[in-house]
Amino acid sequence: MEKKLTKDIQDYWDKRSETYSELNITELNGSRKNLWHNVLTDLIQKAFPDKNNDDIKILDIGTGPGFFSILLKECGYNVTGIDSSTEMLGRAKSNAGKYGDVINFLQMDADDLSFEDDSFDVIVNRNVTWNLQNPETCYAEWRRVLKPGGRLFVFDANWYAYLFDDEKLHEYEEDRENVKDEGLFDFNDVENAEKMEQIALTLPLSKEDRPKWDENALLKCGFLSVSSDTEIWKKVWDREEQVNFASTPMFLIQAVK
Repeated sequence: MEKKLTKDIQDYWDKRSETYSELNITELNGSRKNLWHNVLTDLIQKAFPDKNNDDIKILDIGTGPGFFSILLKECGYNVTGIDSSTEMLGRAKSNAGKYGDVINFLQMDADDLSFEDDSFDVIVNRNVTWNLQNPETCYAEWRRVLKPGGRLFVFDANWYAYLFDDEKLHEYEEDRENVKDEGLFDFNDVENAEKMEQIALTLPLSKEDRPKWDENALLKCGFLSVSSDTEIWKKVWDREEQVNFASTPMFLIQAVK
């Protein structure tokens, strides 16, 4: 069952790679890029104030069409981006332009990394952890490849809580109405949306109270300290995103090995 579900998730993202890449290209060419640049560089510089950017090794897990990897490489960091979807990796390399052969793009599963222990200073991802079938295993594996003192930065949200909670469903439906009323693009109006809902119903984190669940799981697998910022969305989302996702605010989880 687990292998079939993994294939279903990969197939979904393979099929959605073109339109998802288009959204990433819009981000790379617009104001959202600067919002993310400011947040990411601030986090990394505070964690490693005495290190040069090119000496900081970053692993972008679930890179998708490459948004984080490209942004971080433009800042001079040493970047590796992994994804289980070959289609997404192809888009990422294309989107990276002159950095396509400089960023180390690799096909790899998030729970089975081929890197040696203590390989990276930073692990970062966005909108990835809710997809995980075995999040505890992934968190332990991510800790393994981080260097002592390394940082994990997870950006995510309770995207599919509305499938399990009537109040959340009402809030989600209000978001859709507000988007329509303001004449904005609806990020939830995508191809195969029902397919992703069916998958989300089977994923363990869809119904968990996050980021509280993650904090406990990360401490349990050996991270020294864990903290969350539940208002990070105010810094990384523009007006369009804030209206779209009012009921599912993005959070940031920081963990130190």
